[in-house]
Amino acid sequence: MDPNTPQATNGSVLSGRGLVKRYGAQYALAGIDIDIQPRDAVAIVGPSGSGKTSLLHVLAGILRADDGQIFLAGQRIDHLGEKKRSELRRTEFGFVFQSGMLVAELSAEENVALPSLLAGLGRKEAIEAGRVWLSRLGLAGKERRRPGELSGGEAQRVAIARALTHRPKVIFADEPTGALDTRTGRDTMDALLGAAHETGAAVIVVTHDRELAESMPKTVAIRDGLIATRLAA
Repeated sequence: MDPNTPQATNGSVLSGRGLVKRYGAQYALAGIDIDIQPRDAVAIVGPSGSGKTSLLHVLAGILRADDGQIFLAGQRIDHLGEKKRSELRRTEFGFVFQSGMLVAELSAEENVALPSLLAGLGRKEAIEAGRVWLSRLGLAGKERRRPGELSGGEAQRVAIARALTHRPKVIFADEPTGALDTRTGRDTMDALLGAAHETGAAVIVVTHDRELAESMPKTVAIRDGLIATRLAA
């Protein structure tokens, strides 16, 4: 089958074919094929330097692959220019990082509204949508607090709300519980996976946390830039 055709993605929301990423002579990705289905929750695991974060960044369009193809809902996106890839990151993808990466000067509701504002939604509508998600994630009454006035778990829930408010197709989470204690991390992941399933978004999580990975429905192990194992719960 021709990998340039949408049929090559087998109904996946996001697919990679033959993905290669090099840093000098070192291969971070050495020819990876991966398919993410709608509502999938996938943990990507592996030792430091195995290529798992590079895979996440390439799939999300943060980094450009040196070779290979990426399809979003059957449409090839790896050949797009930076402007178009940036637009996809604002509209079709959501992101949750270890540190939350919230804007310290903005309130919780403003942080959540930011992607929608950048996509052209009016401020009133964006703020109202953000408040809905903050309430769903247990942060009603804290909409106007700044990140420094929130606990670590609360800040991550703001990041989750920000990732969800524009209803993305895929949410990328890079060590989302790395800065949290075990219980808070578990509660945060439950909130993320539950809210993502509600909206129909797939979730791809890069993690060193074995317990978190084992709790995910699917796990992909990366070693030396290749997929070593694919496990399903």
